[in-house]
Amino acid sequence: MILLTGFEPFGGEAINPSWTAAEAASGILQAEGHAVAAVQLPCVFGQSITVLEDALQRYRPDLVVCVGQAGGRPRISLERVAINCDDARIPDNAGNRPVDEAVVPDGPAAYFSSLPVKAGLEALRAAGIPAEVSQSAGTYVCNHVFYALMHTLNSGRASGGSPSNGSPATRGGFIHVPYETQQVPRGSGTPSLPAAMMAEALAVVVRTALATTADIKLPAGSVH
Repeated sequence: MILLTGFEPFGGEAINPSWTAAEAASGILQAEGHAVAAVQLPCVFGQSITVLEDALQRYRPDLVVCVGQAGGRPRISLERVAINCDDARIPDNAGNRPVDEAVVPDGPAAYFSSLPVKAGLEALRAAGIPAEVSQSAGTYVCNHVFYALMHTLNSGRASGGSPSNGSPATRGGFIHVPYETQQVPRGSGTPSLPAAMMAEALAVVVRTALATTADIKLPAGSVH
């Protein structure tokens, strides 16, 4: 079972391309014979984790890909690291604005994605989709969900058991997508991608993860 999540709109936007892409990607993958569930998360600290954990318990997925909007980024961003920090520059959809708070009190400082981010990057580039490995998922609700996901997977709660040799049975991670083209005023120069391309990008990452047991070595870091 594959679980895809996206967020409801936030920040005054009418749509959130993370949900549009996740929902469309689930249809693509279902047509290919995969068992897939797509769940929309609220853009709210705390509530988003509750909805995610409920979905994990309901579907018991083998693979989880959470998706969020990163307006202004020009590429699909495969996130490498989730950090244990909520630091909201703007309020969430319920008016919450945590500053310098832990996602999980006494949790580890960070978790790495268990998706094959380098193999995913190579596959996206081969498909002609602009992509990158990102070293930061921010400190807003996206990172909040990413960290909570990895904490849950590393505790073994998503699969109902304990991790074997320190490796959770369920793999997961987070992807940021740019603005969808219809969100951006024509001629503004703000980066965006078509909805269909973002949906296919998620499908490519899922296919790659299902076919890849160990990630590849590929330079994709950053100097600053």
